[in-house]
Amino acid sequence: MMAEEKLQFQAEVGRLLDIVAHSLYSDKEVFLRELISNASDACDRLRYLALTRPELAADDPAYKVRIAIDPKARILTVADNGIGMGRDDLIHNLGTIARSGTSAFLKDLTGDSGKDVKLIGQFGVGFYSAFMVADKVAVTSRKAGEEKAWRWESDGRGEFTIVEAEREGRGTTIELHIRAGEDEFLEPQRIRQVVRTYSDHIALPVVLVEDGKDQTLNAAAALWQKPKNEITEQQYKEFYRHAGHLGDEPWLTVHFKVEGKVEYAALLFVPTEKPFDLYHPDRRHRVKLYVKRVFITDEAAELVPSWLRFLKGVVDSEDLPLNVSREMLQKNAVLAKIRHGLVGRVLSKLEKKAEAAPEEYLSFFEKFGAVLKEGLYEDFERRETLLKLALFRSTQGEGWSSLAEYVGRMKEGQDAIYYITGDDAKALRKSPQLEGFAAKGIEVLLLSDPIDDFWIASVGEYEGKKFRSVTQGGADLSKIGADGKDEEKKEPPAELAGLVAVLRLALKDEVKDVRASERLTESAVCLVADQGDLDMRIERMLRQHKQLDQASKRILEINPKHALIAELAKQVGKPEQAQALNDLAFLLLDQARIVEGEVVPDPAAFARRLSSALARGLG
Repeated sequence: MMAEEKLQFQAEVGRLLDIVAHSLYSDKEVFLRELISNASDACDRLRYLALTRPELAADDPAYKVRIAIDPKARILTVADNGIGMGRDDLIHNLGTIARSGTSAFLKDLTGDSGKDVKLIGQFGVGFYSAFMVADKVAVTSRKAGEEKAWRWESDGRGEFTIVEAEREGRGTTIELHIRAGEDEFLEPQRIRQVVRTYSDHIALPVVLVEDGKDQTLNAAAALWQKPKNEITEQQYKEFYRHAGHLGDEPWLTVHFKVEGKVEYAALLFVPTEKPFDLYHPDRRHRVKLYVKRVFITDEAAELVPSWLRFLKGVVDSEDLPLNVSREMLQKNAVLAKIRHGLVGRVLSKLEKKAEAAPEEYLSFFEKFGAVLKEGLYEDFERRETLLKLALFRSTQGEGWSSLAEYVGRMKEGQDAIYYITGDDAKALRKSPQLEGFAAKGIEVLLLSDPIDDFWIASVGEYEGKKFRSVTQGGADLSKIGADGKDEEKKEPPAELAGLVAVLRLALKDEVKDVRASERLTESAVCLVADQGDLDMRIERMLRQHKQLDQASKRILEINPKHALIAELAKQVGKPEQAQALNDLAFLLLDQARIVEGEVVPDPAAFARRLSSALARGLG
């Protein structure tokens, strides 16, 4: 037998345990819910594995979770006959956190115990909640198909031990050494009450061993197969917490059953809180696939589209084969029909919510809207519905608007939906490109989610109104307003034409063109993309991701009404000002680059020209 090993917790685990152990958590009994939920998952995974390897479960085919109390020794035991864990599994599952987004999660820990425990609930590390009531936890586990068992033990203070052990049969036994002051969890009646409150929905028996007899404490029925009118709101909430391993409450519940050519039941939830790893590239969806009430996988990427990855819950099919493989799932026509039905039901529920409770829907969209909008780019079939569900910030106040509301506010003569993209809505409001639109009272959408650049180029228009970037092409605003009548365009003065010519010559290798601007009213200059060229933000993103080798040349627009431009125009033609005008041309271009958030390509030349200009001004 191997000697006992003493190992250190991963730093992240140590921090979590410290927060859990010292928190003023008001519902300590949830530790039992978490341990039962983990035990249920272990049984589910073995039930699926035994479909192809029946020998793994042949010795004990009746899956269950058993709870026992030893008041004298102050030990509460939770045991299962599920898949079990080997030595490496115990170290990996109980000593480290391997889930994606760990670093981002830890950044959100504040030191405020109340807030941090809520975040830990989102993180789904329910096992560690045992240390809220126990000063020592021992886990003895034997993996299905293996002879050896292993014992993991820790007081939650930075290290744990692993040693070879004895266990009759497969599965996992967790012993909680209940700390002083938590005596309620050594009372059978209290355990009954906790199980019935939090774990009644678990679809296998949860039994309490008392006086040598097993007493089943829960209904042990698949909640998703029950009629909706037989399920309480509390049962839905507890199933949500079990299915998603989360601590918040569901914002929206979608429960339905389909009968006919394809039969399945679905119980899906939209969370109230945004998962910490929602945008992590390795994030998987959280919807579990069952076949005839047998757990198959929680990694069926084909079950729901990535733009609904915030969904939690269960889908149970009557038509898929029990031994369906992940390779078969990728090409299965039944699964494709189920996916189609799930998406339709969820979007229908969201539409009804948006109409009946707009304030609640706004709260949802602020958290999940950026993900939902990914569907505008990925799902042509659902595009019309998603466009109705999408909300946007705009220059029309601080609130949110639908596209229908934007179109209803369009000015006389306006034939396009104007937008600007960037990293931050507040910063976008200050963009020079918006000045002319603001002067005319033309509303502009402020799009600050990364997906906005892609879906808007793919969609193209809404109700016959084309989307048009304010940073792209010439801004002809003359026909908008004034009852739709075209305003008379004035030719720029000859002095300005001369300045444009000088700037074009000086910057011929840097820009595509220089022209007088109709969009600027306060700023001196701005950069815009030519009509037909890539939007500037999209191009910048592509360059950052090494998908473009070099930047396209932009158009430099100058404001004829700006004092600086007017003064420069007067200096055109004076031989002594030729070099100064050349330097100022590059300064204007660099100024426009800085406003766009771009890096000045030659900082040393910029500093030299700026110093010369300041010296001339002071002279």
